[in-house]
Amino acid sequence: MSEKRISRWYFGGLASCGAACCTHPLDLVKVHLQTQQEVKMRMVGMAMHVVKNDGVLALYNGLSASLCRQMSYSLTRFAIYETVRDMMGSEGPMPFYQKVLLGAFGGFTGGFIGTPADMVNVRYANTHHTYKHALDGLFRVWREEGTRRLFSGATMASSRGALVTVGQLACYDQAKQLVLTTGVMGDNVLTHFLSSFIAGGCATFLCQPLDVLKTRLMNSKGEYRGVLHCLAETAKLGPLAFYKVSFIKRLDICILKEHMLITLASTAGAALALATNHAKTKPHNHYRPV
Repeated sequence: MSEKRISRWYFGGLASCGAACCTHPLDLVKVHLQTQQEVKMRMVGMAMHVVKNDGVLALYNGLSASLCRQMSYSLTRFAIYETVRDMMGSEGPMPFYQKVLLGAFGGFTGGFIGTPADMVNVRYANTHHTYKHALDGLFRVWREEGTRRLFSGATMASSRGALVTVGQLACYDQAKQLVLTTGVMGDNVLTHFLSSFIAGGCATFLCQPLDVLKTRLMNSKGEYRGVLHCLAETAKLGPLAFYKVSFIKRLDICILKEHMLITLASTAGAALALATNHAKTKPHNHYRPV
């Protein structure tokens, strides 16, 4: 009798935190680029500007908020997607449309729950907001601007969460299923990396415009009346304003995170198997993109 598979959705959240520690400087530079009113600097130039003005450690401004976001946003969407997928897929792989719907629901819910931490994370990247740490930022926003401000940009964050989870989780599962079906490749790290590459491209294409709008709304001081107004103002800068961080560079960030997640989740799976005296059973690598 085969051993019953236990969902390890929490690996996704923990691995996301580990990946965030490595890729946070790239995300911080991305936020700086997205909040430019005019395109004045590119990625390398912006990174050099931050280091020159504030020092190397400034690239890690807001790391606590980034970790807080992963522990709320990522854990929620992984918990929903992984748990329901394992329940519904006990008889066989789920159809792709069901994966899409499940990913959208999990991502939307996770995006809404993670909005407060996400907003503080975005503000941390800009020098006009000075918070000691994530909890200090959450408390000060609640005290000075009200509860409603904590969920500023929730519409964009939830919508982006839905799209990015469809691109990452649903497309990852489907890509891996198709690759394994060919019989050319086995269930190994190379297959995981190839599937992650495909998922990262899908997620980037789907969510980048919403990511720009979400960043602008969360970083605003009230200059936007709402989502449509922000959309209109951004559109005035031209179509490419929605892709201020170029597709290729954004994809590089996605792929780097995928590689981090492969390593971290695989290590965690092996450690858990050893701790539970199941060393003879190959641990299931439950990792997903950030």
